[in-house]
Amino acid sequence: MELKQSNEKTIENAKDIIEALSKIGEAITSDLYLKDILKLIVTVTAEVMDSKICTLMLLDPKRKELAIKATQSISKEYINKNPLKPGEGIAGKVAVENKPESIYNISGNKDYKYHDIAKKEGLASLLCVPLHVKGKVSGVITTYTSRPHHFSEYETHILQTVADQAAIVIENYRLIVETKVIKEELESRKAIEKAKGILMTEQGPKKSRA
Repeated sequence: MELKQSNEKTIENAKDIIEALSKIGEAITSDLYLKDILKLIVTVTAEVMDSKICTLMLLDPKRKELAIKATQSISKEYINKNPLKPGEGIAGKVAVENKPESIYNISGNKDYKYHDIAKKEGLASLLCVPLHVKGKVSGVITTYTSRPHHFSEYETHILQTVADQAAIVIENYRLIVETKVIKEELESRKAIEKAKGILMTEQGPKKSRA
């Protein structure tokens, strides 16, 4: 009976997350800042999944590193963690292999990079999943628990669904920004050409010297 109630609660949580992310996606306009959208995503996810900390990291293809772009943690030490290279740490491994990774005991895992911070923040277990759009990994989402926890396949599926929705939100935002930039460039070019036309009309044809 207890297991059934737990599963029902998990299902309800999943529905809440997907519904919340759908609303976030619908609310996106060019007037919103990406950092605010990402902050909303991790806050909603942490609340619904009962996470100690939830973090979203994005891959910078130019710098070739994963950096924290959003977290609901208020710890400056955690927020200012150094970026990870692809393949480095748990998050870097997930980004390269493009598949989820769960760690039951963070303190005993040699691949985890920030044991001192984890100990200070009271982090016990983690689940990390990739953000991917059109077959390409753009980042990862990591959720931490304050107590040792074996993440189930269903919980992994839930967080991956969140990650997939978040990736779409980020991609849609990027397309909106790119479209806006292109539109502004075209308008600027039209304005320049119009100004040139007016200037040439005012100057008139140059008279040839005798």
